[in-house]
Parts: sequence; C-alpha cells; structure tokens
Amino acid sequence: MNKSWINFVSKRFSLVDHKGSTAVNSRLATAGICLGVMTLITVMSVMNGFQHKFIDSILEISSYHAQVENLSSEDEKALFDFNSNKIVAAVPYLQAQSLVVSESGKESPALIRAIHQNVMEMDLGFKNEIKMVSGYFALDEEDSIVLGYKLAKSLGVKTGSKINLFAVSGSSSVPLINNNRIFTVKGIFSCGYHEINSMYAFINLDAGKKVFGTEDLIYGIKIKNPDNYKGFEKLIKKKIPDIKISFWDEYNKSFFSALRTEKNMLFLMTVLIFIVVAVNIFNSMRKLVYSRQMEIAAMSALGGNKKDIQLIFVFRGLKTGLLGSLPGLVLGIFLSLNVSKVFMLISKCQYLIQYAIYSITDPSQKLFLTENPMYAVYASISARMIPSEIIMITLFGILSCVISSWLASRNVLKISISEVLHED
Repeated sequence: MNKSWINFVSKRFSLVDHKGSTAVNSRLATAGICLGVMTLITVMSVMNGFQHKFIDSILEISSYHAQVENLSSEDEKALFDFNSNKIVAAVPYLQAQSLVVSESGKESPALIRAIHQNVMEMDLGFKNEIKMVSGYFALDEEDSIVLGYKLAKSLGVKTGSKINLFAVSGSSSVPLINNNRIFTVKGIFSCGYHEINSMYAFINLDAGKKVFGTEDLIYGIKIKNPDNYKGFEKLIKKKIPDIKISFWDEYNKSFFSALRTEKNMLFLMTVLIFIVVAVNIFNSMRKLVYSRQMEIAAMSALGGNKKDIQLIFVFRGLKTGLLGSLPGLVLGIFLSLNVSKVFMLISKCQYLIQYAIYSITDPSQKLFLTENPMYAVYASISARMIPSEIIMITLFGILSCVISSWLASRNVLKISISEVLHED
C-alpha cells in the first residue's frame, strides 16, 4: 500500500470536487457529524450530571456504598480495624418509620434516622451533600432534630419549632403511639434528591436508641472504590467471615434501572443523527465513485491496485469524519463546561422573543411576562463528563464516516477497465 500516493490522489479529487453537489454533500456530512458529536457529548454530560446529582445524594446520605447489620462486639472492633485504605467512613445509625405531628396539628410520614452527633466529622461525603437551608446540623442534645426542607414545609415548621414523633415503628419495648416524643427543630437541610428532602429527619443516636427501643446498630460503609465492591466484599469477608453485608446496587434497583434506561434511550435517539449522516455519506460516495469511473479505470490501467484505489475514497471518508468529529468534540466539551450559561442564555432569548411578540400583539400582557423558572433548575445541574464516553462518541463519529465510505467504495473492485473504456 502506497500511503503517499493514496493521500496525493485523495487531495486531488478533493480539489476538483470543491464545487457542485459533491462539495455540498461533503460539507453537509461534515456539519452533521460535528452536530452529532457536539450534541451527544453535551446531552450525555448533562444527563450524567443530572443522574449523579440524585445518585450522589442517595449513596452519601441514604444507602451508603454498603451496609452491615447484626455485628457482634468483636466484629465491630474488627470492622474499625479493617484496612483504612479501603474504607472512607463507617457510620453507625438506626432508623424507623414515623408519623410526625407539628404544634399546629399538621402531620406527615417521615423516615427518622438516628446518627452520631459528630457525623459531619466522621463522614465528609455526607457533609458535602447536606446543604443547610436554615439553622445548623446540630444533634448535641437528645431532643434535637434536623428535617428535610420539603418535610418541614409539609409540617409548617421552622428552626426552633417543636414536633412530636407521634407514631414510631420501633421494637415492642416502646409504645407505637406516644404524645411525649417531643423534639426541637435545630436545622432544615436540602440535598439533590427529592425523596430525602421530603421524608428524612435526623436525630441523635442516643435518642434513637430510646425512641426506637433497640441498640442493634446498622453501619453505613463508604469505600474508596465503590465500583469494585465485589473485591471489597471478598477482602472484608476474609477478615470477618460471619459478616452480613449488602451493597448499594441492591437498594433502589428500580430507580437506578430507570435512570440507566433513560440515559440509554437518549443515547439511542442522538445516535440516529450519525445514522442519517452515514447514509448521506454512503449515497454521496457512491455517486462520487460512479462519476470517477474513468479516473479509476485509468489508475487501474497504469498499475494501480484496486484495494489502494478503494482506500482513496475511504481516506476521504476519514477526512470527513475527522473534520466533523474534532470540532464537535471541542464544541461539546465547551458547551458541557458552560451548560449553566447556555441554559440562562436560552431563557433570556425566549423571554425577549415573547416580549417582542407581546409588544406587537398584546402590550398589556408584557407586565406578566417572566423568564421560565425551569431553565434556572436546568442551569443548576452540573454537567459531568466521563472521558471514556467522550472518546467513544468521537470515535463513533469518525468510524461512521469511514465504514460508510468503505461500503460505498466497494464498487471500485467491480469496475472493469475494458467496459469503462468501451462505454466511453
């Protein structure tokens, strides 16, 4: 294979075909690949950020990476002595369902979790995910409680208010219903997951033991590499053979599956852009091969290998893929890094367009115009780019051009020199 010859002929064909329908099709294909790569990178990055906003809150606040139950005192000591290079945090807690009643008589179901009063120091991941809306995450006293902001809103309470854990699903040693489980709201928090905001409340661990009537602690484990939890499971079971441990993928299975399905569907829908572009390249390349029959016959007559001649067109497809994918890669990363500004810009543009329309059609309605608040919600989502996905998308854009060009140029191998010269 003569690479320099293939490159030279491909460039000559490109110079000749810089005008006309061939050039238009080539530019459209390049623009389509650029648009596809840019859109797919941006959509997948925003979706990753959107999903991980939920997943991080669930893993850091609710389910942890792993949970351990029914530990003996010896196993508990062995757990804390376990290789610190593998475990980031091990947080003891208790939890129970409850019906919470405020002083005004409003009531709401809640999940009460009793945790260590120094949880913010013990678990930095928990600290990073919890955002205080009001007050402080203070559980120093046994009657202290911290509520999710949606739960606080449904109860109509604020920092300093009194609430009663009217009904608690604890052990048989404590009454189900009690009017004397009074707690003072020390703080109201927010996180990235609606269910935690609307259902969760935190109390002191010592208070939890009294209210729930049990001391069978559950340990929430954070590990350094949660994706390799199977390896962690083997290591910890060697250290503590009788340990009962469950992992994050066993909790909220339906929710995680729904997120995965949503992401896959978005990926599939955006990939259709590449398919449309690939079909366009295939058709335009077939026309190009047909229009170059004389040149192909001449090159074959002069000793050109048909495989090498086919590579001329494949090389052209590669060039189209690179010219489309690389700018698309840069634009996709740029949009992903500035996604909040993009959403706010769209919001302002939409507002200005509506303002202009109402100024012409119904000026009295201009007073009621506001920017769409949903764009502010979208702008709060931080895009999360995964390098392996970005590389895969870029390669997919390039390969779609190369493969379609290779398929279209297979007719080169079928061209007979004598037939072409005879027809001419």
